[in-house]
Amino acid sequence: MSELGLCSRREADEWIEKGWVLVDGVVTDTLGTRINPTAEIDILPAARSAQSQQVTILLHKPVGYVSGQAEDGYEPAVVLINPANRWEEDRSHIKFTPNHLRTLAPAGRLDIDSTGLLVLTQDGRIAKQLIGGHSEVDKEYLVRVRLGEHTVDVDKHFPAEKLALLRHGLELDGVPLKTAQVSWQNGEQLRFVLREGKKRQIRRMCELVGLDVVGLKRIRMGHVTLGALPQGQWRYLAPDESF
Repeated sequence: MSELGLCSRREADEWIEKGWVLVDGVVTDTLGTRINPTAEIDILPAARSAQSQQVTILLHKPVGYVSGQAEDGYEPAVVLINPANRWEEDRSHIKFTPNHLRTLAPAGRLDIDSTGLLVLTQDGRIAKQLIGGHSEVDKEYLVRVRLGEHTVDVDKHFPAEKLALLRHGLELDGVPLKTAQVSWQNGEQLRFVLREGKKRQIRRMCELVGLDVVGLKRIRMGHVTLGALPQGQWRYLAPDESF
């Protein structure tokens, strides 16, 4: 069911246990049931209704919050999802309820020292689209850097061959990185567009070519941009938006 894009693995387990899944017209409510690869899988309306009520939230994460579970004394970004921090220009017309915090999980992390667009979702399909092993959704970042003592006009001192390495040719943990789009946004800031998200990837890439990252902000995931969303505030993904 997950491979067919019907739902997440967690949802599949829940739907099967609730008797919401039909295999060749017969209700299948036992987890681990083996079926013929050519079998027809249908979902009852109750499952579709439950799925339609799931929400996805866009947060402008500040520095000092972790994306997932609390760690080392730092709060998780989800604590910011409350009515007081909702952006007044949210145009989704979705009414906030505490149920929207249930099973809300980050789809693509941001380091504690990074800011920008953090996607929190209840929808396993969106999570798979953004961070699944075969994800083709690109993520865009603005990265302020320095080179040794150079904190301004870094672009004039940074060798072109090292910029080329950032685009292609580096590896992390013994695995070659996918090709990235990397260009100078201004003299001190690089623009990265990636289609993968290894832990602290951009910071580690920059270290390999002698750059120190002094600021990192994610501004886009697929077709969804951070836009004018203020830092520390959030909004719902609107019904007409998609990644």
